[in-house]
Amino acid sequence: MAAAQRDPSAFASLYRKYVAQIYSLALYETRDPHLAEDITEVVFLKALAALPRFRERDEGDESTFKVWLYAIARNAINNERRRDRRHPQEPIELALHVRASDDPATEAEVRLEAERAIAAVMDLPAERRQAVVLRFVNQLSAREIGQIMGKSEGAVRVLIHRSLLSVRRRLEA
Repeated sequence: MAAAQRDPSAFASLYRKYVAQIYSLALYETRDPHLAEDITEVVFLKALAALPRFRERDEGDESTFKVWLYAIARNAINNERRRDRRHPQEPIELALHVRASDDPATEAEVRLEAERAIAAVMDLPAERRQAVVLRFVNQLSAREIGQIMGKSEGAVRVLIHRSLLSVRRRLEA
């Protein structure tokens, strides 16, 4: 532990020792192997960045470091859960599985219309498509989209408005 604080390259041994445990915790909590990998990466990057500030307690054993690492992992998992609650992300294809009614003809019509709408969005120019997806799939605000795309909030609103007009025109044609 002390060697890793003096020389970050010595952190590799701590990583090897705890990576499986942290991954296992993240996998158990998320039930998603890819997300668990991402969380594990975040945990170790945060731990490496904060390592110079880490202080062993009087026990002098590695359990203090392990507890600290698990606390970072727990915070990363909680942050991910908060992000998911604020910005749920579902594949756009799920819109195709909306049941309109028990009538197969009505359901087929609704499904066809949803497929046409998705196709119209996907055929938009890249910038317009990105703005629409960020707004309606990722449920981001115009301000957040503007920060991502490097545009003003007003410019994003105009971009989304024009994009929706294009989609409507295509669906009406």
